[in-house]
Amino acid sequence: MSDSEKAEVSGVREYLKALEQSTPRRGRKKTPESVAKQLAAVDAQMAEATVTKRLDLIQQRMDLKAEQEALAVASNVDIAALEAGFVKHAASYGGRRGITHGAWREIGISSATLKAAGIRRSS
Repeated sequence: MSDSEKAEVSGVREYLKALEQSTPRRGRKKTPESVAKQLAAVDAQMAEATVTKRLDLIQQRMDLKAEQEALAVASNVDIAALEAGFVKHAASYGGRRGITHGAWREIGISSATLKAAGIRRSS
């Protein structure tokens, strides 16, 4: 794989990953504050919990800490820079792989971003 192909793959992959991580989920939006409150609630329950409940709480605490880390990473992502990289490389990447406008749309790329990348709907 040439350096230009590696740059294409990286530009497309990183933007898709950032979009996937920032896609709204069902339910309330998680914030660092809400996760911290949940962690505090788990810690408060720990002392009174049965051994099996404590095991569940330990797992819940581990999951919440992982979520905290993911939120911290997501807040540091420069989506505009990743989108610029995607726009630069998406047409050639998709052209070599036969990826259609519809496939890009289905994975979550906006029409405006595809238009900026030079990817049009085919007739």
